[in-house]
Amino acid sequence: MIKHLFLKRILISAAWLLTALVQAQPFPVKPLRIVTSEPGGGNDFGARIIGAALTEQLGQQVLIENRGAAGGVIAAETVARAAPDGYTMLYYGSNIWLLPFLRASVPYDPIRDFAPVTLAVRAPNLLVVHPSLPARSVKELIALAKARPGELNYGSGATGSSSTMSTELFRHMAGIDIAHIPFKGSGPSLNALIAGQVQLAFATPGSVSTHIKSGRLRALAITSAQPSRLRPDLPTVASVVPGYESQSMVGAFVPFKTPPALLTRLNQEFVKALARPDVREKFFNVGVETVGSTPEEFGALVKSEMTRLGKVIRDAGLREK
Repeated sequence: MIKHLFLKRILISAAWLLTALVQAQPFPVKPLRIVTSEPGGGNDFGARIIGAALTEQLGQQVLIENRGAAGGVIAAETVARAAPDGYTMLYYGSNIWLLPFLRASVPYDPIRDFAPVTLAVRAPNLLVVHPSLPARSVKELIALAKARPGELNYGSGATGSSSTMSTELFRHMAGIDIAHIPFKGSGPSLNALIAGQVQLAFATPGSVSTHIKSGRLRALAITSAQPSRLRPDLPTVASVVPGYESQSMVGAFVPFKTPPALLTRLNQEFVKALARPDVREKFFNVGVETVGSTPEEFGALVKSEMTRLGKVIRDAGLREK
């Protein structure tokens, strides 16, 4: 027992010493990198905005490294295996923590291999329908789907995308039977909806706002729990389906063993960047809200979403092909 207590004290002292050494050393002293998805995507867009702000704040260049292949697996594995020195960060959305439910195996564990830095941004989806569909509200859409079980269908891109999860959660909570038509990306899915090949979809405000204004699509509701300043004219899905909420969320992570002092510093810098008026405006203009949270809050959110949406994935039998 005495030996175990002695060893425990040595380990605690070593941890304190490491933290003190990290705090005493300047950071950063070289360029940092943010690993994210493919060029031109939403994650890449956000990483570049935040990276530019961090470059100004830290006095070191923040490089963006695009590793979007395999649905985020390569990006996640790259960061999970990186040195835990604060210089390599992952900026990605829910794909990272939902892929273990969609695939037989992934080369990382979303909880054990990463330390959450902050929830960076979130974006609700819009429930949109083709104008030929005789439904002008969520209530009417649910009634129509119940009257025609299995006849209505929805399109989405990747199986574990925010669009798919929003729809499957809606289908489950509203108690309706609608068919899933998967496409190879959000672009083809949206084109199919505009052409009337599918009847409804949950899509990001930025991707459908032009089509809503032109009348090619009809917006019924927004997926945030409360009315959103992004679309104050739309009711929430939750006003008809109590408890419903589905938002696309993107956050920053570092390798799990990153020292607490560095994690705290990175969190402070990210939150500072996200609070900048110029950063907030750039995100708002594409239908995204900046957040900024503590590492503990973000970690708890990831675990909660894995529990909630993991069940939806299992119940719907969703699997990536």
